[in-house]
Amino acid sequence: MAIKVGDKLPGGTLWELIEEETPGCTIGPNAFKVEELSAKKRVAIFGLPGAFTPTCSAKHLPGFLQLAGKFKEKKIDEIWCLSVNDAFVMGAWGKQQGAKGKVRMFADGSGLYTKALGLEMDLTQRGMGVRSQRFSMLVADGVVKALNVEQPGKFEVSDAETLLKQAEKVTQFIP
Repeated sequence: MAIKVGDKLPGGTLWELIEEETPGCTIGPNAFKVEELSAKKRVAIFGLPGAFTPTCSAKHLPGFLQLAGKFKEKKIDEIWCLSVNDAFVMGAWGKQQGAKGKVRMFADGSGLYTKALGLEMDLTQRGMGVRSQRFSMLVADGVVKALNVEQPGKFEVSDAETLLKQAEKVTQFIP
């Protein structure tokens, strides 16, 4: 069953490649608990089928990078990019796209979190395995306040502009 507006995000682990050691984070892939990361924060999350894929690289991620400042103005604490890739791939893609300081690049390498969201899609016949559907959502203190899930092969409702408009309208989602 797919997640919907009003649902609490499921518990789970996402991975992020850390390139600079900080307290609590070592260099390399680090595991983060979604329930801890999203607590007491307003987060824009978008999921996509794969790093370095055409629409994801040309439109989806770049849109969020370009509007990152506007999301901050709307009191969004963080923007997360989620994909069924490993942390090294997500780190390399984020570096290539200039995501540092704008969008956190989270890996769901085995697709377990994507399945917990109910937003997986099977692209095995296309040689890609199980991937994430293309989506975007606004989350406040772990609760989904807006959700946009694309139809297969489309890029019409999960873009940064749509989610930013929702952030402007959904002021009551701020805890």
